Amino acid sequence: MTWRDNLRIAIAGATSNKLRSMLTILGVLIGVGAVIILVAVGTGSSAQVQANIDRLGTNTLTVFSTGRFGGRSTTGTQSSFATMTVGDVQQIERQPYVQSVSPVSSTSVTAAYNGASDSSATVTGSTPSYLSASSYSLEAGSSFTSSQVTNRERVAVIGQTVVSDLFGTSNPIGRTIQLGSASFEVVGVLATKGSTGIQDQDNVVIAPYTAVQDELTGESSSFSELLIQGKSSSTLNTVESEVETILAAANNTTVANLPFSVLNEASLLSTAESTSSTFTVLLAAVAGISLLVGGIGVMNIMLVTVTERTREIGIRKAIGARKSVILAQFLYEAVFLSLIGGLAGVAIGVVGSQFRIDGVQPVIAPYSIVLALGVSIAVGVFFGFYPANRAASLRPIDALRYE
Repeated sequence: MTWRDNLRIAIAGATSNKLRSMLTILGVLIGVGAVIILVAVGTGSSAQVQANIDRLGTNTLTVFSTGRFGGRSTTGTQSSFATMTVGDVQQIERQPYVQSVSPVSSTSVTAAYNGASDSSATVTGSTPSYLSASSYSLEAGSSFTSSQVTNRERVAVIGQTVVSDLFGTSNPIGRTIQLGSASFEVVGVLATKGSTGIQDQDNVVIAPYTAVQDELTGESSSFSELLIQGKSSSTLNTVESEVETILAAANNTTVANLPFSVLNEASLLSTAESTSSTFTVLLAAVAGISLLVGGIGVMNIMLVTVTERTREIGIRKAIGARKSVILAQFLYEAVFLSLIGGLAGVAIGVVGSQFRIDGVQPVIAPYSIVLALGVSIAVGVFFGFYPANRAASLRPIDALRYE
């Protein structure tokens, strides 16, 4: 018999009991669809976490003057006399792998304009390089300049949330807003950046750190934070070591006892990717169990089919059908049911992955489609082989006697 004959017989056998075949197909469909959707959720979650980390800045290293916040852990005791000064900034800027260093003085104040107010905007005092290091871009106007930082001018660029709260649809460029009791002229508007999940990065005001210290935080020779941009992500660990060495020497301590916290974006991203990968594998494993249950359903149905068609098998063997022909007949039927279930599951999985699930936009991983469909066919072969072999091994005389 040719493969076309086997396929025709398999289709006839599967359609002879439509309800039973549909339930078998449904079991495989659910398993394949679950694999594709859950892997897509894991991939989408990973992409979302990576996007949130990228919003913190590109190839950046952040040094905090107090507390512990990710990155390389330090074991030293925090000191109230530890400082990060302009001299430290200048020394770090001279390092070969450093793109820029942005000192930061920040606070939260109420921003207001003509009676309209933003309940609490984050005001960041820094230098012009802070915008590019933090992956901010301008939608309108311009950034403040280094000379404005030196001259302590009260100018600022504002985020989209501040624009919406204070100006609505009006053009804010050239207007003067109140930050607490101080007046700042708006020279630029930032493009939408979104949220990191913790902070609304559009509810910000960025101004020269000198003006922010003069008007809002008070004059200080030390900064609360340094945002350091490396020339590439591959050299960020080297930059981290250089920065720690410089700050340790400036504060008369060792790197092991460095009284600062360091957040390395590359390390944070690596940890997040590892966690997301584990999460995705776990989801795929859970979905794989569904596919296994579907395979057991295929085997169960094929065993029933063999039992029902025992007399038919006996007749075919009595007129000369070889064992391989009987084996192929039932194996084709099992694979046919699994393949139909697999194809339907792929369709359901692709459609289901278009919808947000618990705030996560699934991202279909092409390998999951190939894997799920391949496994569904393998399930048909594996779980169909035993019933098919059992049918092929029946003695003709025993099969003919079966009622």
